[in-house]
Amino acid sequence: MKKVYVLIGNYGSGKSELALNFAFKAAERGERTELLDLDMVNTYFRLTERGNMTRMKEIRLVSPNFANSGIETLSLPAEVASAFAMDWDTVIFDVGGDSTGATALGRYHQDFMELEPGALEVLNVVNIRRPLAGTVEKIMHLQEEMEIHSRLKITGMINNTNLAEMTGPDELRDGYEIIREVSERTGVPVKYTAGRTALLEQFLAEGHDPKYIGQPLPIDIYMRRDWNSWINSLAEKRPQQLEYL
Repeated sequence: MKKVYVLIGNYGSGKSELALNFAFKAAERGERTELLDLDMVNTYFRLTERGNMTRMKEIRLVSPNFANSGIETLSLPAEVASAFAMDWDTVIFDVGGDSTGATALGRYHQDFMELEPGALEVLNVVNIRRPLAGTVEKIMHLQEEMEIHSRLKITGMINNTNLAEMTGPDELRDGYEIIREVSERTGVPVKYTAGRTALLEQFLAEGHDPKYIGQPLPIDIYMRRDWNSWINSLAEKRPQQLEYL
């Protein structure tokens, strides 16, 4: 059965990093894999820049029209339909980090609904170290907005709390506590806890409730641009957007 993962979440949550990790792990298992970059908002952290890496692992990468061209207005290519029409084992969608980005999924609502039962996972990637997801209330509000605009029901959360190169043990611990409360209040389960191997092993050894950890997901780091540089790039191009970050 084809497995389809839709990764959504706030700016800087690490969706693209996780999308690459999901795709590479699937390819290593010998699965026919397609990775779709549907981030129509964020032109800074972009999967398309890792095209050579995906080709080396025989992963098909579908990117927005004009990605990496310097053009700010992107559009979705016709190749997105291949996610549903072709015989893939694993398909991963990396979706933009706000309601506008989630809207890109809405046009494929009927295609998602026609997937086999159990084939679709819609995963909210949560990084509580980012302003839009720093509290229980913010995460719940963002999930509601994402569901409305994507026309899809979130099936699980991923605790991907990090501070890039400055990530320490407190990140996963603090993320665990807040995401646990979100799960208790919304009924949305925690499906994965992601992190670099050493930090993840340290966190798991502390005896936290497995119900709010889900499946441990050791990750490698492929997207190395830093958050502060992206903020600075926004300040130069669209300073009005900073008041939302």
